[in-house]
Amino acid sequence: MRKSALAAAICLAVLSLPAWPAGGGGGGGGGGGGGVETKPVDPNYTMAQAAIKAEQWKDAIGRLTLVIQVDPNNADAWNLLGFSYRHIGDMDNSFKHYERALQLNPKHRDAHEYIGEAYLQVGRVQDAEAHLKALDKLCWLPCEQYTELKEKIENYKRNGNGGKS
Repeated sequence: MRKSALAAAICLAVLSLPAWPAGGGGGGGGGGGGGVETKPVDPNYTMAQAAIKAEQWKDAIGRLTLVIQVDPNNADAWNLLGFSYRHIGDMDNSFKHYERALQLNPKHRDAHEYIGEAYLQVGRVQDAEAHLKALDKLCWLPCEQYTELKEKIENYKRNGNGGKS
């Protein structure tokens, strides 16, 4: 109840903010980065994302392996490696890579959701629920990752198999 009251207060505060016109104002060329430097995205990461979308898991694994060789602290790449290994049924590597993503970024919402789903896949409901609790703390408002994992846990409990037929 307390969380919903907080969410309502935040929504009210956001809705009462003045509306600002679109556009950046200011003139001149330049990147307009405002002094914040962004690291270019590794092309292997981009191609791995495309491979995942096409369900080409082994291609994604190969490309993501190259990404973490260059950037071993890339929690997103470790998470997607876990996701790809899970989809080929290699649960040991899946858990290993999700855990590495969470070591690098304990607040990685996707990694919490996906490792929770992996735990359901191997019948470890309590471990999945632990990651749901972590997501509950990370999300001010119910976030997509929390909602998805909660639904999958409920389906698992209802059907005894994660909702699979």
